[in-house]
Amino acid sequence: MRQQQEHDLIERIADGDIEAFAVLVDRYAHAVHALVARIVVTAEDAEEVTQDVFLKVFDHLPRFDRRSSLATWIYRIACNTAVSHARRRRRPTCPIDERRIAAVTDDEAERLEETVERQQALDSLAAAIETLEADERALVTLRYYEDRSVAECAEITGLTEANVKVRLHRIRKKLFVRITTATYADK
Repeated sequence: MRQQQEHDLIERIADGDIEAFAVLVDRYAHAVHALVARIVVTAEDAEEVTQDVFLKVFDHLPRFDRRSSLATWIYRIACNTAVSHARRRRRPTCPIDERRIAAVTDDEAERLEETVERQQALDSLAAAIETLEADERALVTLRYYEDRSVAECAEITGLTEANVKVRLHRIRKKLFVRITTATYADK
């Protein structure tokens, strides 16, 4: 959406135009729901959190400072709301010995994406992603499912770009360990 259209939409909503808010929801609902669903995992929670996101957008819209695009601002609210919700409903995660993560070479972690060729491997990857912490799933979702740049991920999550890169690198290593552990455990 162009900046002027964005500005006009925000002004109309601030003036109490409910139809303008419906336009905003229509524009962003699918993307917000997709992001939230990957972080909170259950469909029921995704619906609930998506509604919470748009309530927060409506409540906080008068304070939107336009330092970022409206889409980025909404994604930040969605990401933070979903991560907070997932943390409250914390599922047990499988701890990984830090020595195993450290032993994974950078090349092995980077090749993870290349080695996921068969559907079984994709299923293993999806299952491993579900075991990640909520904030880790949020980063994976933003970067790989939503194809956001590192800069956008940083802006949405409030992290530095360097921190996003480091966390994504560590997450790839963690996923490598989880997938190879699950693969060997099945044999």
